[in-house]
Amino acid sequence: LELRERRGWGAKKLLQALARGHPEIPWPARSTVNAILERHGKLRRQRRRRRFEHPGAVPLRTDAPNQVWPADFKGQFKTRDGRYCYPLTVTDHYSRALLACRGLPSVKGRAVKPLFLRLFREIGLPEAIRTDNGPPFSSVAIHGVCQLSVWWMKLAIVHQRIRPASPQENGQHERMHRELKRETTRPAAANRGAQQRRFDAFRRCYNEERPHDGIGGDLPAARWAPSPRAYPERLRPPEYPGHLEVRRISSIGTFRLKDRQCFLSTALVGEDIGLEELGD
Repeated sequence: LELRERRGWGAKKLLQALARGHPEIPWPARSTVNAILERHGKLRRQRRRRRFEHPGAVPLRTDAPNQVWPADFKGQFKTRDGRYCYPLTVTDHYSRALLACRGLPSVKGRAVKPLFLRLFREIGLPEAIRTDNGPPFSSVAIHGVCQLSVWWMKLAIVHQRIRPASPQENGQHERMHRELKRETTRPAAANRGAQQRRFDAFRRCYNEERPHDGIGGDLPAARWAPSPRAYPERLRPPEYPGHLEVRRISSIGTFRLKDRQCFLSTALVGEDIGLEELGD
C-alpha cells in the first residue's frame, strides 16, 4: 500500500518491485494484490468500453446492375520511384464490371471520397456498397461509423461490412484483385502515373474483352448499365418522427441530453440525430 501510494503502480509492477527488494518473502498472487488495493480504495477501475456486435453482411445475391458495389483496397506496393501506391477498386457484383481502379497516395478518407463522388456523378448511386472493416470504410467509433459511411447513409446507400477476417464474403472482388496484381504490378511501373495507365488498360480489357465464367462467358460491359438513381447535389437533412427528440452533434462529437453532455462520434459532427425513449 505504501509503494502504491508512492509510485501509483499496478499489481504486476508492485509485485515485481517488492519481490526484487525482498526475495525471502512469499508474495501473494496478482489477484490478491488487486483485492488488497480494492479493499483500501486504491484500485482505479477503468470504465469498460461497450462492445458493439458486428452487424455482419447479408448473403451476396444480385439480379440487376448497381444493387451492390464491392469496394476494397488491393494491397499497397511501391512503384520503382520508391513511392507507395494504394489501388482502390470498385466493381458491380451483378455484371462483374470494374467500375474504378485508382492508385491513391494513401487510404485516408480525404483521398477516397473524391473517387466515389466522381463515380456517383458519372454513373449514379448503388443500392449498397460492400467493404471490409478497415479504414477508411470503418472506424473504432460506435458501430464502426466513419465520415465515409455517414455520407453514404445520407445518400440512402446501405453500407454492408463483411465479418472481420472473412474475405470470402467478398470473394468475387478478391479474385479480380488476383488478376489485377498479376497483370499490372509484376513488376511495378516507374511511378504512380505510369501505374495508373496500366490500371486503366486492365480495366478496359477486364470489362470489354475478357469473358467471365461467372456470367456465362459474357463481357461485363454487355451486362452493366448506369444506375437510374442520380446523385443529388444537395443533400436533404434526415426527417424524424415527431415523438423523437432531435439533437445536433457538436464540433467535438457530443450532444446534450438534459444536464448531460454525451459523446457519440466525431464522424457525425454537424449532423442531427433523433433520440427515442424506450423505457425509464
